[in-house]
Amino acid sequence: MAASGRGLCRAVAASPFPAWRRAHTEAGGGLKPEYDAVVIGAGHNGLVAGFKFSRASYLLSLLRPQIYTDLELKKHGLRLHLRNPYSFTPMLEEGAGSKVPRSLLLGTDMAENQKQIAQFSRKDAQVFPRYEEFMHRLALAIDPLLDAAPVDMAAFQRGSLLQRIKSLSTLKPLLKAGRILGAQLPQYYEVLTAPITKVLDQWFESEPLKATLATDAVIGAMTSPRTPGSGYVLLHHVMGGLEGMQGAWGYVQGGMGALSDAIASSATTHGASIFTEKTVVKVQVNSEGCVQGVVLEDGTEVRSKVVLSNTSPQITFLKLTPQEWLPEEFLEKISQLDTRSPVTKINVAVDRLPSFLAAPNAPRGHPLPHHQCSIHLNCEDTLLLHQAFEDAMDGLPSHRPMIELCIPSALDPTLAPSGCHVVSLFTQYTPYTLAGGKAWDEQERDAYADRVFDCIEVYAPGFKDSVVGRDILTPPDLERIFGLPGGNIFHCAMSLDQLYFARPVPLHSGYRCPLQGLYLCGSGAHPGGGVMGAAGRNAAHAAFRDLKSK
Repeated sequence: MAASGRGLCRAVAASPFPAWRRAHTEAGGGLKPEYDAVVIGAGHNGLVAGFKFSRASYLLSLLRPQIYTDLELKKHGLRLHLRNPYSFTPMLEEGAGSKVPRSLLLGTDMAENQKQIAQFSRKDAQVFPRYEEFMHRLALAIDPLLDAAPVDMAAFQRGSLLQRIKSLSTLKPLLKAGRILGAQLPQYYEVLTAPITKVLDQWFESEPLKATLATDAVIGAMTSPRTPGSGYVLLHHVMGGLEGMQGAWGYVQGGMGALSDAIASSATTHGASIFTEKTVVKVQVNSEGCVQGVVLEDGTEVRSKVVLSNTSPQITFLKLTPQEWLPEEFLEKISQLDTRSPVTKINVAVDRLPSFLAAPNAPRGHPLPHHQCSIHLNCEDTLLLHQAFEDAMDGLPSHRPMIELCIPSALDPTLAPSGCHVVSLFTQYTPYTLAGGKAWDEQERDAYADRVFDCIEVYAPGFKDSVVGRDILTPPDLERIFGLPGGNIFHCAMSLDQLYFARPVPLHSGYRCPLQGLYLCGSGAHPGGGVMGAAGRNAAHAAFRDLKSK
């Protein structure tokens, strides 16, 4: 993200670990001896027998609009498929007889949403518009905080008078947020700090609605809906938007790798050089304690004035950076970051669309509106989500895992052969280490995937027979393949003790670190994870300012 074309003469991007083999951009005809900046990152995408998967991330919403416009991503080939409706929760209802089980379908039409919710509670249907407005206002207040560094507490505590005066400018987004929230600040504070079940119980009475909304509060997080602070993760997932539509989510045409390709195209147009399959093994530091580039696995030295690392804080500071240049206290805090992950991602190739009991397929099997949604399974009740979490706390994969099922090929037919589809299963909860210290081997992977498929089969009979291939990524797999510590998609937990002032650690939340010229620009920096780009953009601006001051 640092190579935005605004202020960098030349930049090079390289990977800290072997990349998944894929077509990508390579420019410049070989490594250059000197750059203004080096950006360390990685990209992965897979092609399997005619099916194209987004192996890890699979949806887009949080990408900052400034990045979309500044990098002219549409001009560079980015195409989006917006989803409406966007959420589908089918029920399992015993004793329904020949009746079709109920389901909850939510989209952008508020009147239709209320009609859907009224199946479960007329009171909730009436309240839902007010809840949406309440959350929208909070999202508006948080929005300015995403595009600026957190308040510089180090400058307040130890800086010169001039530094302290300059740091006052970082208070502006906080003050703006306070003005937006106004007298309702205490209620909004509760949303950010309380368990999401407490928040939702104050608004609604129907469990299917509460459980559906609660999935956004726990997805990707080793937390229960009953965990204090889970409300922020919900907010993190509802404050996005696409093409001017607040809260919209969509699929990237061609898979999520197409977003990387569009960014790469924009970067190279503005003079950046991008190298893949080039493993970075060390950040170089000169005798004066300033960054001077990186060393690649083949011994090549790439010189630069600054280095921006999009890898996790752990890889950046504990593996790539010479330890003698970082304070022991800083290294200890980095090593203690909470990186627990509940996620096992399963990518599935199927020869037909799933047909749900609650919404049977059309006669010719063409996609119906609910097929484009995030489809929530085992989500009829928040208690089910909590029980799934408790299983993982005992070192066991959830007996009834929370499943978010997406079918991007329902809107993007380029991803699969005619009549076939790709299915993304984002499932939790699965611990990194199983009970008794047992590791995830092939037998354990397959057993868990079979359990997930058995769950889907109950909602959509025939699903298992439609499967022609699958790719199972447990937390250790996500760590090994993508460099995600503990398999955590956010690089470290999005808990209140690891946000804003404290991301990744207190006094180092402004993208800079104790080593001059090294910047953290990935999900482990403020404002956190998701396909957002905010940390990269903010870190790039910090690097621009520092280069200019020199």
